[in-house]
Amino acid sequence: MRIALLSYRSKTHCGGQGVYVRHLSRGLVELGHHVEVFSGQPYPDGLDPRVTLRKVPSLDLYREPDPFRVPRPSELRTSIDLLELATMWTAGFPEPRTFGLRAARLLAERQRDPENRFDIVHDNQSLGTGLLKIAESGLPVVATVHHPITRDRVLDLAAARWWRKPLVHRWYGFAEMQKRVAKQIPDLLTVSSTSAADIAEDFGVRPEQLRVVPLGVDTEVFAPTLEPRVPGRIIAIASADVPLKGVSNLLQAVAKLRTERDVELQLVAKLESNGPTQKQIAELGIADIVHISSGVSDEELAGLLASAEIACIPSLYEGFSLPAVEAMASGTPIVASRAGALPEVLGTQGACAELVTPGDVEELTATLGRLLDSPERRYEIGIAGRQRALDVYSWESVAAQTVAVYERAIERRRAC
Repeated sequence: MRIALLSYRSKTHCGGQGVYVRHLSRGLVELGHHVEVFSGQPYPDGLDPRVTLRKVPSLDLYREPDPFRVPRPSELRTSIDLLELATMWTAGFPEPRTFGLRAARLLAERQRDPENRFDIVHDNQSLGTGLLKIAESGLPVVATVHHPITRDRVLDLAAARWWRKPLVHRWYGFAEMQKRVAKQIPDLLTVSSTSAADIAEDFGVRPEQLRVVPLGVDTEVFAPTLEPRVPGRIIAIASADVPLKGVSNLLQAVAKLRTERDVELQLVAKLESNGPTQKQIAELGIADIVHISSGVSDEELAGLLASAEIACIPSLYEGFSLPAVEAMASGTPIVASRAGALPEVLGTQGACAELVTPGDVEELTATLGRLLDSPERRYEIGIAGRQRALDVYSWESVAAQTVAVYERAIERRRAC
């Protein structure tokens, strides 16, 4: 097949989206398909050489080190540029909508060339109105929804101060667009049965639209090493500095633990400058034992995971959790919240992870402490997690299952 894989932002450390795009595209070309990734900024890195990158430039209004920048007048060339800027200036997040519109224009041009037409378009999480234009042109469209963004909105609104709530609500305005678009895409992929149920409930899509294909892990990169683990080291990975990830609860637990034992926290996250997490670290007096890193490579992340005695996933909600699978593949015992899809991803309670009540700092502290004090238990969980990663999660399987969904979508289009 000739596959167009769309992703409105795809750099590996922009949440799980970049990881998904990089590994899925490689798995697809391994199966013999032709794959072109259409991406907005930040662009993906580490794509397989057999995968073609088609850049879909935007105004890039959130780029570092100048987020919320004001573009030069000469940069405003199209109506989509004006829409992007106006949405940002009115406190909205424009990228899912504007990326989809730009991608639709590029694909319309491409389909005019009989020798280079695509057989299928696969959207990764943007769910912009441009997808409907693509579908109207006759191209079969499949979309991946990792989890409904409405769950993030609920938690962010609950955590926001009263004066920020209207801004948070406005920022998530694109969620209503995603609801409308999702209802009109017959073939939706998601990563867990938990996420599928939440998407059906929040987005109002029919259960028969959804196909569950879990994410995968590179078990050669993420693997146990012969190096001894660092005593007392806990690692947590948060793709964003938001309440959804539960980092605040973990910081409180670490502060309690350090009064009884030597511990350190490796926090892999891009924190908001002078934001709530940085302030909390200072207020708890644990800046000396919390080590923060961001933008790390897969190899660096794998090394950190393999060096820790425990990986902690304190999230209040997860539609899947790549860090959970990466930690299992690394043989690192896990303490995770009993939230969203985490129990589904990690399997039976006690086999590959210790599960705790979301948001319960006391239970989290006690569970981390017991596991730190029990090397035998850590070994058991680590071995079981590694085996589960090998048995259940591989990108080759993910690619093959995804192709089966493509085939159904193509057949559906032909039947119309």
